[in-house]
Amino acid sequence: MYNNKPRRGPASAGRPSASGRPAQSSRSRSARPAGQKSFGGGSRTPKKGGFKGAYIDPKMFINKAVPAQPEAEVHVVKTLFADLAINDQLKQAILKRGYAHPTDIQAKTIPHILEGKDVIGLANTGTGKTGAFLIPMINKIMQDPRQKLLVVVPTHELAIQIQEEFIAFTQGLRLQAVVAVGGANIHPQIQRLRTRHNVVVGTPGRLKDLINRKDLRLETFTNVVLDEADRMLDMGFIADIKLLMSLLSSPRQTLLFSATLSKEIEVLAHQFLTDPVRVSIKSRETSAQVDQDIVHVGSGENKIEVLQKLLAQSHFKKILIFTRTKRGAEKLSNTLFKMGFKAESIHGDKSHYQRQKSLQLFKNNRIEILVATDVSSR
Repeated sequence: MYNNKPRRGPASAGRPSASGRPAQSSRSRSARPAGQKSFGGGSRTPKKGGFKGAYIDPKMFINKAVPAQPEAEVHVVKTLFADLAINDQLKQAILKRGYAHPTDIQAKTIPHILEGKDVIGLANTGTGKTGAFLIPMINKIMQDPRQKLLVVVPTHELAIQIQEEFIAFTQGLRLQAVVAVGGANIHPQIQRLRTRHNVVVGTPGRLKDLINRKDLRLETFTNVVLDEADRMLDMGFIADIKLLMSLLSSPRQTLLFSATLSKEIEVLAHQFLTDPVRVSIKSRETSAQVDQDIVHVGSGENKIEVLQKLLAQSHFKKILIFTRTKRGAEKLSNTLFKMGFKAESIHGDKSHYQRQKSLQLFKNNRIEILVATDVSSR
């Protein structure tokens, strides 16, 4: 059963998004201050002898959308991909993707990466950080085909997303990437690793399995990217990451991207990066154009019924719902489907194929509601 606590949950730009419980529709990952306990959907003062945790004002989770204001026309000189010191064929591939200007994180990190420096990039999801490391690394491989890149990511979905971007940037360049993730058959991955490849994108557990089988030798990799490092630490991959880093070639170029810079990330960076350049592109956690609110579930009310009324509102077009457990995600998805909603779930108990199918149905508007666990939320 999904719970009544405020939970993480990104909202699509310009569209409302439902949370894993009707107590809140969407909010940023940092809305709950560290060290504070969540509340149970109300703002009442705890009764004597009851809950002893610190009181949290519900107002801190509320954000009212600010209508976009027309900006005054100001001439700003922006960097062009055409101005970067990268291969002309790669520039053409980028232009075919429809990209003329780098995003902020790309403009501020690519020059340093091209110079061979280690980089720590602090940026939220959706800021273009995949291109920030793929573009200069593809250029490096084009200059020296002996260069190999390892990209370590927390989830299957992110690995596939990076592979798709790599394929788009390398059309006609005869470069190959292999995805190595758990939840999928390991034998096709082993076969692809035995063919010529330049890049391996994988999750820590599967990479470790391949190393133990002696199907992956990291000493041949001269470049590594730790993408969404904070999420990997949250998921308990710190020991696996340290093992992978210890097996890599030295010297090497190391890039670390994260939404936050915790003490654990600092320690990791100090241990494995050499004199890194730090680049921070941090926007406000909740977009000014996103409505963020709390729905109080009163005593005696049924959360499912409250959620049903919310989802029935016509302005809710495409909805992400986040739950705490895999069982809760599956149960809620089935309940919503029986109510007549086009709903699917995505969580760790589903196979790699099933998760990809659910995502594609959601992307292609075949379903209107996707229920996911917090771990799968990104």
